[in-house]
Amino acid sequence: MQGNTHVQIVTGIALCLYAVLMIVIGISSTKRAKSVEGFLLGSRKVGPWLTAFSYGTGYFSAVIFIGYAGQHGWNLGFSSMWIGIGNAFVGCLLSWLLLAKRTRETTQRIGAKTMPEFFEKKFGSTAMKVYAALVIFIFLVPYSAAVYKGLGSMFNVIFPGVAVWVIMLIIAVLSCIYLVLGGYVASSRTDFVQGVIMIGGVVAMVAVLLSHDKVGGITGAVEKLRVYGEADGVNLLSVFGGSNSKALATNILLTSIGTLGLPQMVSKYYAIRDAKSIKTATWVATGFCLFIGIGAYLTGSLGRIFLDNQMPAGGFDSVVPSTLLTALGDSNVFTTVILAVMLLLLLSASMSTLSAIVLSSASAISVDLLPVFRPSHSKKGQMVLTRLLCLLFIALSFLFAVGNISFIVNIMSFSWGVVAGSFIGPFIWGVCSKIVTKAGAWCGLLSGVAVVGSLTIYKTLTVGFSAAIGNAATYGITAMAVSLLLTPLVSICTKGKELKSI
Repeated sequence: MQGNTHVQIVTGIALCLYAVLMIVIGISSTKRAKSVEGFLLGSRKVGPWLTAFSYGTGYFSAVIFIGYAGQHGWNLGFSSMWIGIGNAFVGCLLSWLLLAKRTRETTQRIGAKTMPEFFEKKFGSTAMKVYAALVIFIFLVPYSAAVYKGLGSMFNVIFPGVAVWVIMLIIAVLSCIYLVLGGYVASSRTDFVQGVIMIGGVVAMVAVLLSHDKVGGITGAVEKLRVYGEADGVNLLSVFGGSNSKALATNILLTSIGTLGLPQMVSKYYAIRDAKSIKTATWVATGFCLFIGIGAYLTGSLGRIFLDNQMPAGGFDSVVPSTLLTALGDSNVFTTVILAVMLLLLLSASMSTLSAIVLSSASAISVDLLPVFRPSHSKKGQMVLTRLLCLLFIALSFLFAVGNISFIVNIMSFSWGVVAGSFIGPFIWGVCSKIVTKAGAWCGLLSGVAVVGSLTIYKTLTVGFSAAIGNAATYGITAMAVSLLLTPLVSICTKGKELKSI
């Protein structure tokens, strides 16, 4: 029931309390953010639970609940939950086991605070640092606009009389306050609170949806999805996606393997306190991702049942919001409170992802680019600039989302693949082996833009740009594979012909 007064009042109160809590955390974290390293990494003294929840909440934004879960849950049914499982065991568990300890030790030893700085100090190339910083700035800032757009879709359903840009502006202002005040420490503390909200929200959401009269428990859900799938000619109960198995595999690979090369994700390893904390954080983060991932895609797969197998007017992005509103949007006090918690869940997921992206983008300029062109810039000035850049990047992502600029929207479609495809090869091989040469690292770094760019141009010229956008996920996977293969191969061929990396 759109515009339900009870829902709006309860949700409004919940949002006000949430905002106050985020601001308090930001203010209380200010003393831990006096230096650049303190602001970006919490002085490398962040505990296991904060780090684990920061990783998990940074992984999942409102995009997974609204965009991915809505689309893949609708098209794939129960098998879409494999994406969440893949995210947990590949994007999280494998990443922590393979990279966490090695990344922490290497970055501390060479004194790297960011991924571009890691490339500079590991391979002795300032140009490499500049290039990596530009990739982060060009492709991550527009990507953050998708966070606003996904969240705005849900809030606009609850508050139909409020313009979407107003909702997004509130999110931007709140993000600015706690992030600029407390940096990574404030971000990790709020991530913990947001993670708890996400867990509680998913528990409540799944329990209410499965027990709803329209579903009738797991047995009822299975039967209804079987009927709806037969009506549309798809098998929504197939274990591995049936005729859509290729799309399932593509999305598992892109969203799971890609995290191993995303700077906003691997930066969590820089900041964790010690090796003992890594063991605890590994399993906490994996459990968190598994729980949230399965819950999100299960909700998406139930969308057909609540919407009577009719795609809502807003398309895939409206599947989950419409499902929740249908199930919870009445005057019952309990369901109204649950719906308010769902809104906080989506807000929490989005703000944590946004803060991780903004910190990576701001540091790319203040820590990685500025010292190249102004070596004498003071530490105090660098600290002030980092905070100002956080404000700027949040503002830019807000403007990109509101303006719906076609060029920016197109960049968003390819951003994950380009960034992951650029960094995954040289970063993984760089922290896990000693074979990588500067030439090998450069080949890996160039793969993201080169592969995605060339494939996009070819597809655009032969079929059309809309078809190229539709294949963005495949291009991203290809770029990651090329980066992972080229980095060691070129390194082996150039070994001994240049100075060894650290």
